[in-house]
Amino acid sequence: MAASTKSFLADAGYGEQELDANSALMELDKGLRSGKLGEQCEAVVRFPRLFQKYPFPILINSAFLKLADVFRVGNNFLRLCVLKVTQQSEKHLEKILNVDEFVKRIFSVIHSNDPVARAITLRMLGSMASIIPERKNAHHSIRQSLDSHDNVEVEAAIFAAANFSAQSKDFAAGICNKISEMIQGLATPVDLKLKLIPILQHMHHDASLASSSRQLLQQLVTSYPSTKMVIVTLHTFTLLAASSLVDIPKQVQLLLQYLKNDPRKAVKRLAIQDLKLLANKTPHTWSRENIQALCESALHTPYDSLKLGMLSVLSTLSGTIAIKQYFSSAPGTAATTARSFDLVKLAQECCYHNNRGIAAHGVRILTNITVSCQEKELLPLEQDAVFGLESLLILCSQDDSPGAQATLKITLTCMVKLVKCRPHLSQSVVESLLTQLHSAQDAARILMCHCLAAIAMQLPVLADGMLGDLMELYKVIGHSATDKKQELLVSLATVIFVSSQTALSSEIKTVIKQQLENASNGWTAYRIARQASRMGNHDMARELYQSLLTQVASEHFYFWLNSLKEFSHAEQCLTGLEEDNYSSALSCIAEALKSYHKGIASLTAASTPLNPLSFQCGFVKLRIDLLQAFSQLICTCNSLKTSPPPAIATTIAMTSGNDLQRCGRISNQARMKLSMEEFRNLATRYGDLYQSSFDADSATLRNVELQQQSCLLISHAIEALILDPESASFQECSSNGTAHVESEYERRMMSVFNHVLEEVESLNRKYAPVSYLATCLCSAVIALLKVPLSFQRYFFQKLQSTSIKLALSPSPRNPAEPIAVQNNQQLALKVEGVVQHGSKPGLFRKIQSVCLNVSSVLQSKSGQDYKIPIDNMTNEMEQRVEPHNDYFSTQFLLNFVILGTHNITVESSVIDSNGIVWKTGPKTTIFVKSLEDPYSQQVRLQQQQGQPPSQQQQQRTAYSRF
Repeated sequence: MAASTKSFLADAGYGEQELDANSALMELDKGLRSGKLGEQCEAVVRFPRLFQKYPFPILINSAFLKLADVFRVGNNFLRLCVLKVTQQSEKHLEKILNVDEFVKRIFSVIHSNDPVARAITLRMLGSMASIIPERKNAHHSIRQSLDSHDNVEVEAAIFAAANFSAQSKDFAAGICNKISEMIQGLATPVDLKLKLIPILQHMHHDASLASSSRQLLQQLVTSYPSTKMVIVTLHTFTLLAASSLVDIPKQVQLLLQYLKNDPRKAVKRLAIQDLKLLANKTPHTWSRENIQALCESALHTPYDSLKLGMLSVLSTLSGTIAIKQYFSSAPGTAATTARSFDLVKLAQECCYHNNRGIAAHGVRILTNITVSCQEKELLPLEQDAVFGLESLLILCSQDDSPGAQATLKITLTCMVKLVKCRPHLSQSVVESLLTQLHSAQDAARILMCHCLAAIAMQLPVLADGMLGDLMELYKVIGHSATDKKQELLVSLATVIFVSSQTALSSEIKTVIKQQLENASNGWTAYRIARQASRMGNHDMARELYQSLLTQVASEHFYFWLNSLKEFSHAEQCLTGLEEDNYSSALSCIAEALKSYHKGIASLTAASTPLNPLSFQCGFVKLRIDLLQAFSQLICTCNSLKTSPPPAIATTIAMTSGNDLQRCGRISNQARMKLSMEEFRNLATRYGDLYQSSFDADSATLRNVELQQQSCLLISHAIEALILDPESASFQECSSNGTAHVESEYERRMMSVFNHVLEEVESLNRKYAPVSYLATCLCSAVIALLKVPLSFQRYFFQKLQSTSIKLALSPSPRNPAEPIAVQNNQQLALKVEGVVQHGSKPGLFRKIQSVCLNVSSVLQSKSGQDYKIPIDNMTNEMEQRVEPHNDYFSTQFLLNFVILGTHNITVESSVIDSNGIVWKTGPKTTIFVKSLEDPYSQQVRLQQQQGQPPSQQQQQRTAYSRF
């Protein structure tokens, strides 16, 4: 328990991290110096965990130097352990500060008389090639060891040669001839040649080197026709072409030639594997002739295993630009029907093949052709694709083996893709899925429910009539509590929530709750409640959260569930809004705010230091402020109606040139302006929340964006109707509806946006009375609130986790203690950082670079006030650095001319691969005390005492001014 507490503190607090890292290193060092071999080995193998926990250079440098000492003086088993640690910690090698010292200690073993020790050293050097690519002594040792008579040493030299060739152009150019001689030499055994050939894949540093390597490989393919040699040589050929890029079309032709002409199945399989690699890497280099040759081979081969491989390559190509090239460059396209193409013939023939894998690839090819190619000649393929998908669905849904489930996933993915591109096919696809649901296995039912939900999220195809089938199935699922049944309960409930566009009927709620009581556990009920919150069925969600409150063991979980219950109740209050009843609208909003305030108190209590729930708190606080702003706007509109402006208000506004006079009283004008600013401020805050949510999924981000757009819409409506009708522009707002809609919530919000914009634009042209304008604003607010809020996935679940740890140097021993700097010197601030990932790094977006912003603020001034240029008073700097192996480092030069205490803030934000900036943090602060330099202090004291400075001092003063 004590150990776990200690590590928890080390992870949570920054103050104790350095101390804890040092004590951990000292503990391992004690093990390294032990006299027992077992304890030494145990200490060595625990180093990767240490590097993972404290990934900063100071510790890593010390640790690797200690490991190098163990390597130098230990036995071969210890050296092997150090080698494994080095290979596991490859991404930390570049953080070694004393590279020369580290290499010197390792390299001393290369002169040993023991060939095994030399072999381990060579492998160690090969593993370090990324940090010592140009070390000539290492290059020389590898070349020498290739001529050794000991097989273990030669194999180690081959490993090192491959690694150095990948890193160093000079070494690759120098070793190429040596490798060539060894491969072609008669004295070299065949098994050694097979190990030497793969080194040639790294000879891609320049065109001449790549060309000479290709010539050598071409000779080897023809000179050594044995199966093993051909397989190794062809694969090396492919990897070299993929790296050098220029020879890929030639390589595709060569592989197709072997696939067609070589009778050996092993060679054909290798050719297919390499073709798949090239299809994934560079599909644009495939010509129509290449695809045609592959189709012919697939049509004529009698072996199912080879046909499956070829279809796998073709299905990969069918999802890329290559498929358009195949159909567009076909001779006589206008006169040729779609079904006469060999690729289409092959796909149609394979759709009903008795091998499931072949059938799945055939269906995928047909789907991709239908989706990618919109030509009229290819339209008949739609029905072929649908029939193929339906037959495969019937076949796989009856079988619960892993192979059948994998095929079913491919089939359902193709269905979603096809329906998304061709909406008119959705009805038949959905009907076939619903029909098959009753007779399918449980594992297949779960996947089919996911598919139905995905289709229904994009298109409102699940009519109320289909709900009956789903409810019947829900009743007959059974009373067993197996994992599959629990998963099926969640999946079916999700489909029901998506399909019922309006509120759930009491009958449906009763069936779901009854089934949950009979056959589910608490986790299943929570997942169903979570899905109800995502789909806007807050009434159902509230009841389920209420039932779960007494089933959790932790008070944090209790507060979390209680907060969700309150939020669901708050949103449920808003469903009772009526179009023209503004007083009841105010009472509904007040009731919702009451529940939201209770919920935010519970949510704050549910947060922990390790899980602060920052996104959830931010989202809910913004929702509370938005509801308050809506309530305030309705009150202001009511005020406008109860005390309308005089009849001549419009004339006064025109003569005075002040449009605000149309509102009548000064208080109404001010409140309207305040409301508009409030909504703009809320939109900015929603934008900040969006920027801070780097790990959120796209649906959550779109939800935040919609909330921001609703704020901008209302502020725009206030400005266009009341504050400034003349200058209001509708063009930037009206283009929002053109984007592809991904969910029912987004569809309804976009519909409200467009309707409100049309209303505002028409009233803006008519110069309607102010009471009409106020009514329009109130109607817009109620229309927005009537769309049930969707709590998206990131509110409940974090699939991607990314954080940055910063380390500043110099750093004080005590965080509150300032660093002393003389005012005539500059402070070199070094900022190091480590990017830490969760279990799924880069799932939604990846970090391209890190933006570091350094600013300093004078906190307290000491000494006299001098007239100093404004440039010298503050430091504002920004640098962008690209992390390498999740580590980055940079330096800033800061001036502190003014004497006193300065507060330096270092803030990091990340830039993803699309160039979007995300304000992820963290923000680190240190204090600097600027002191007067001794010479200036001496001169000042002499001046105060009335002593004129000496001539030499005058000269120094003059120089110091510049």
